[in-house]
Amino acid sequence: MVVALASWLLVHAAEEKKAAPLKVLLVLGGCCHDYETQQQILKAGIESRIEAVVDIEYNPSKGTDATFPIYEKDDWAAGYDVVIHDECSASVTDKVYVQRILEAHRGGVPAVNLHCGMHCYRWGDFKEPVKLGDDNAGWYEMIGLQSTGHGPQSPITITYTDSAHPVTKGLEGWTTINEELYNNVQIFDSASPLATGRQIQMPKVKKGEKPDPEAKGTEVESVVAWTNQYGPKKTRIFSTTIGHNNETVADDRYLDLVTRGILWATGRLQ
Repeated sequence: MVVALASWLLVHAAEEKKAAPLKVLLVLGGCCHDYETQQQILKAGIESRIEAVVDIEYNPSKGTDATFPIYEKDDWAAGYDVVIHDECSASVTDKVYVQRILEAHRGGVPAVNLHCGMHCYRWGDFKEPVKLGDDNAGWYEMIGLQSTGHGPQSPITITYTDSAHPVTKGLEGWTTINEELYNNVQIFDSASPLATGRQIQMPKVKKGEKPDPEAKGTEVESVVAWTNQYGPKKTRIFSTTIGHNNETVADDRYLDLVTRGILWATGRLQ
């Protein structure tokens, strides 16, 4: 399987050289992650796998209120084949700003959403299932799945549930290092799951209390990778909630998955 995947990457790299390099916009920054390092890991990992030029829009802010100057323009995505949303901006609630981001994707610009990109631009009672068309549903509709939180950092066993899909064909599941398993409040009909993650989660311990040495963990399962068709043009969207720690982002298996998601979203992987 590994040999077959390596052969595919070599053949596809040769085919990609015949086409114009993909113009990729990577947006990242905000709370809770080492984006300063991860921007370079992602750029190098993508550009070494396919013919692509990755431009970076990085905000060094460590807060959940991180915003990005590029989004202030109506034509902010002009010239790009795909946008990677890797920002962590949970408390940004400027509706005009958010709608400007979404409008580009409704208009046909593909997106790849990574990790905390799922927890951005939320307001209202966002922990409850939103309804399509609701004031606070826009970001979730683009993603295709509503997630509102995650478990502790511990290993996640990833299983590809749709191994025939172009994104996952030839890939093998693995068990991560310590990572966060994002919950699934709901999956929209426009989305198609590709992989699940299973994690053993121990009972939560209140502050000041000691954990029960006899306590047993519970296995929790969530969808961790999927595709979505968004808006009137059925824009291709690929997302994965994996990718908190640098070691995971640098893992060849993760970079292969993300790169294939990019190729699928841009129509270069059938």
